Amino acid sequence: METRKIPAREDVAAQDKWAIEDLFATDDAWREALAAAKEFIPRVTAFRGHLAESGETLLRFFRLDDEISLAFDPIVHYAQRRSDEDTRVAAYQEMVAQVTRFAVELQSAAAFETPELLAIDDETLNRLYAEAPELENYRLCIERVRRRREHVLSDKEEAILAAAGEMAASPDDIYSMLNDADLKFPDATAGDGEKHPVTHGTYIPLMQSYDRVLRKSAFDSLYSVYGQFRNTSAATLSAQLKQLLFYAKVRKYPSTLDAALDGTEVPTEIYRNLIDAVHRSFGPMYRYVELRKKLLGVDELHMYDLYVPVVEGVEMKFTFEEAKEIALKALAPLGEDYLALIREGFENRWIDVYENEGKRSGAYSAGARVHPYVLLNFKGTLDDVFTLVHEMGHSIHSYLSNTRQPTAYQDYVIFVAEVASTCNEALLMEYLLSVTTDKKERAYLINHFLEQFRGTLYRQTMFAEFELEANEMTRRGEGTTADALCALYKKLNEQYFGPEMVVDDEIALEWARIPHFYYDYYVYQYATGYAAAIALSRRILREGEPAVRDYLGFLSGGCSADPITLLRGAGVDMASPKPVEDATALFDSLIGEMEELLK
Repeated sequence: METRKIPAREDVAAQDKWAIEDLFATDDAWREALAAAKEFIPRVTAFRGHLAESGETLLRFFRLDDEISLAFDPIVHYAQRRSDEDTRVAAYQEMVAQVTRFAVELQSAAAFETPELLAIDDETLNRLYAEAPELENYRLCIERVRRRREHVLSDKEEAILAAAGEMAASPDDIYSMLNDADLKFPDATAGDGEKHPVTHGTYIPLMQSYDRVLRKSAFDSLYSVYGQFRNTSAATLSAQLKQLLFYAKVRKYPSTLDAALDGTEVPTEIYRNLIDAVHRSFGPMYRYVELRKKLLGVDELHMYDLYVPVVEGVEMKFTFEEAKEIALKALAPLGEDYLALIREGFENRWIDVYENEGKRSGAYSAGARVHPYVLLNFKGTLDDVFTLVHEMGHSIHSYLSNTRQPTAYQDYVIFVAEVASTCNEALLMEYLLSVTTDKKERAYLINHFLEQFRGTLYRQTMFAEFELEANEMTRRGEGTTADALCALYKKLNEQYFGPEMVVDDEIALEWARIPHFYYDYYVYQYATGYAAAIALSRRILREGEPAVRDYLGFLSGGCSADPITLLRGAGVDMASPKPVEDATALFDSLIGEMEELLK
């Protein structure tokens, strides 16, 4: 049978593409803006050696920093969004490279900032505040720099590190080109002989097929290709780990974990406590694996059996219009002001909806200041509906922080980044469960909820443990070869899934297809964010308006306080193991309900 074709970018309807013109009308307009932005460099360097001269001078410097941030924002977003529309287009790859080079030039030009701020004694700093009262608006920025005094180098050394920024980004760039642009997978074959294209966008839908022959074929297709490039993938990830270690060492951090989390004001204990809390909760996970094996009626449960719904006869498919309607109903507990922003995004083309040839895989929300941009690869599955509300959660978080905070405090740190998105997912699940009256459909939805726990709380913690151990291997001087990384990854799968799971050899290569391992200790926040989101969504549904008020305050907070404090204001304490323990307890209770429904 004929293989379904993925459309070219130019064949996608305009209403299904994001409004890139809201950033710049043309590529030439972008080039003009980039050229104009280069005039910031001499304006920045003019402050070198003068930051402590007067309060007014320091105030003008921070205002210039705000001006640069506002001007650079559309420049970087336009280049990155254009490149992601079709990763094969060399012109847009070059635009991203130009933006990266310019960012490095700016960082190099401003490398004096941190050493000069650290050199100001307390008495002088108090005088500067007194001379320019509006400097109080930047006190937190200044305190954050001075807090990291022991990790900051000299002016010249900071300039060298800034100049090396483009080189340090190379592992991620290489991985992206290999994974998104170069890798091609053989078609998968269904039990009836029909061919199905395997792409990053189609892989998970294929894994959700009830046709086990098709699932295994897609699984084999994907990992056969990653197997061909296992050594290249390992060398690329090894380069990433080495550059993280280099920066941690030169900045005098005891580990790459300390270096990464210090920048977001998150104690390293939270990372390690997450892993420990999940290890203590392997019991429900093993129980779920055993239930899945029983409900699928298989002698052996393989890795390609993890995504297929265990409830047969229910297949939920949605058009994009239906997905938007469901999102609005599900998020109604967050209030009309929140819903108005969701509608604005739907009606004004914040979203790039469907897959096209060369388009970046996966999904994301980019919080541009003009408005957020959401990349989807919508296929009409239930997962895609969850992805829509997930990314819109990011978008509203960005929108509220950008519009409610001064420029200096608009960018929220990554620790809280996944909370808003996952809270939306939890509200969507509660809504879907509340409106279904069919026993089998309810079981199907609970299965989906269970998969969120498995895929987010457990799987992302497994990713976090892999990333931590791979970094530790690098610190110890052990080779992070393909064999070593595969052995580590397979061992963790065996540990997390338990004795009832057949951990196929191919899954040992899964690390090679996870882009988040190039994001410097990002993945753990999916798990902590999920635990926080479960707690917050239940508070919102239980308490109503007071909880919504606190939650919207959190979404509007940007980085105006450290993330643990911001979350406490919304009603959840992530320094405690309780959110993770409560989430795993809910997971366990849902398994019990599933067992009862399917007796």
